[in-house]
Amino acid sequence: MLKKIPVQQIKELRNKTGAGMNDCKKALEASDGQIDIAIEALRKKGLASADKKSSRLTAEGLIESYIHAGSRIGVLVEINCETDFVSRQPEFHQLAKDIAMQIAACQSVSYVSQSDIPDDIVTYEKNIELEKEDLLNKPSDMKHKIAIGRLDKRLKELSLIDQNFIKKTEITIEELVKQHIALWGENIKIRRFERFLLGEGLESKTNSFQDEVSNMIQNK
Repeated sequence: MLKKIPVQQIKELRNKTGAGMNDCKKALEASDGQIDIAIEALRKKGLASADKKSSRLTAEGLIESYIHAGSRIGVLVEINCETDFVSRQPEFHQLAKDIAMQIAACQSVSYVSQSDIPDDIVTYEKNIELEKEDLLNKPSDMKHKIAIGRLDKRLKELSLIDQNFIKKTEITIEELVKQHIALWGENIKIRRFERFLLGEGLESKTNSFQDEVSNMIQNK
């Protein structure tokens, strides 16, 4: 059983490293509350001091492309940083390429982060979970608790930064980005992406065209 970590100790570690509260909590739990070991673990992950830079302006960067084998899936992704010096670094280009590859591999991912998911989508997904047959006869509070847990899992599936990095599954995409923030001391943001699937939307467009022609004939 994990040792319960006092909030004050988590805040102390955050103040010393600049890492996120959740990252600090996990590091302290893993180190059995030993701050020095937790700091070392955060540094090895590249998380120490990364969050302190997360609010700084990112106006440079690049747009990276990735075409999967067979040329049936393509991705464009925009990665931003603070200076053109960082945007020219081979490691930054590799980061962008790795993220583009990740997007191609994760078909369910539709947003950069959970905060980008529109409220109507969150509500829609929540209603789906609440209406599932296995929850219909459960008490209201239990039903709500289970649905919220499932909703959280579903929202993570839609969020790019919550995915495990395909080349190193013990870290997430968010942690991968933070490692590069720590590497250069600059803020880095995944701004947006677009995935292209060969033939996507052609059937609906064909049907729309057929409907249009049919309507033209009927109106003559």
